[in-house]
Amino acid sequence: MASRGGDSGPGEAADVRELDGYVLTEGSQTDRGFVVDDALQTPSGRTLHFSLHVPDSYDGSVPYALYVACPGWEGLYFQGVGANLQEDYPFVANDYIADMVVASPQLDDWGEQSASDVVELTEWLLSAYSIDADHVYLSGCSGGGETISIVLGTRPELYRRALHTISRWDGDVEALVQAEVPVYMAIGEKDDYYGPEPAREAYARICDAYRARGLSEDRIDELVVLDVKPTSYFTDRGFAADTSQHGAGGYLFAHDEQIMGWLFR
Repeated sequence: MASRGGDSGPGEAADVRELDGYVLTEGSQTDRGFVVDDALQTPSGRTLHFSLHVPDSYDGSVPYALYVACPGWEGLYFQGVGANLQEDYPFVANDYIADMVVASPQLDDWGEQSASDVVELTEWLLSAYSIDADHVYLSGCSGGGETISIVLGTRPELYRRALHTISRWDGDVEALVQAEVPVYMAIGEKDDYYGPEPAREAYARICDAYRARGLSEDRIDELVVLDVKPTSYFTDRGFAADTSQHGAGGYLFAHDEQIMGWLFR
C-alpha cells in the first residue's frame, strides 16, 4: 500500500482495500491530517477501528517510523467516532520524527482483547506500509496504559520504546525484561484515579526482574524510568493545586518535551 486515497465525496463509496485476508474500509472524515475512522476487518472477523496519519512525503520508497498511540477510556470506540483524537499524543508526534506514520486505535476496552487488537493492528501496519520495524513506538494513556502493559507483556519485541502515562501496569513483566524494551512511566503524585502506587510497584517489579537477570543499575536506568510529578509540576503550568492531576497529566505529558523526547529519542 504505497499511499492513502483521497476522502470519499458525497454519495461516493468508501475506498476499500484488501491485503493478506484483511479488508480495510477507509474513513471519509479527517481531523488535522488524520483519517478519522478507518475500519479494518481481520481474517477472524473482528473489526479494528483506528485513525491514521500518513505524512504527505510518504510514497513507500523509504521505510518510515511508526507510532501507535492508545487513548484512555474517553477515546474508546463506544464513545463515538474520533473520540480518540481528543488526546494530543498523536498530533505532536511528527514534531519529533517528521517521517513517521501515526496510528490511534479506537479500542473496545483496556484488557486482553484490546491488547490483541493493538498487536494485530501494529502487525498489519507493518505489512501494509513501508515501515522501519526497528522504529515502532507505543504509548498508552490512562486505560490505554493498562492496554499497552498487556501488549508489552505478550509482544514487546514489536516496539522500540513505550510510554505509559497516568495509568497502572496490568501486564506480565517477564516478557518485557527479556526483550529489554525501554519503558517510561509518568504520573502525578496525587493522581486522583489510579494514584502513583501502582506505577511505583510496577517499576519496582521491573527493576527487580532486570536485577535478577544480572543487569547493571545503569542499564536498568536506561530501560525503565519512573517519573512521579509533584504538585508543583501542575501548578507551575497554570493548574490549580486542587485540579485533577489525572486529567491535567493526560494533557500536559503529551506536551512535555522531556517525556515525548524520551519516547522518540
